Amino acid sequence: QVQLVESGGESAQTGGSLRLSCVASGTFFSINAMAWYRQAPGNQRELVAQIMSGGTTNYADSVKGRFTISRENAKNTVYLQMNSLKPEDTAVYYCYADVKSSRYTPGSWYWGQGTRVTVSS
Repeated sequence: QVQLVESGGESAQTGGSLRLSCVASGTFFSINAMAWYRQAPGNQRELVAQIMSGGTTNYADSVKGRFTISRENAKNTVYLQMNSLKPEDTAVYYCYADVKSSRYTPGSWYWGQGTRVTVSS
């Protein structure tokens, strides 16, 4: 019913920038919160940034001041602008969204397939 399609993951150099996109498609009523997670080999998947439907944002301490999450509701899209990249940002980044199928049902969380970001030192 709902699919999250990500793009923008690629290789970059230390200090460079990348912009990740995630588009939600399918049949649904609305999207509540959206978030980006990441997972490096041997580590737990961790929250990078989240944004509520009203625009309130929250960031992991490790990316504050460098990453910016935003959304375009008309396009059902969430972005992650990543600046001043560091090698420790290397990970698979996952889109995560709370989607309501209808006005009268609670939202359900969906994962994207993940997009790989590699930052060379």
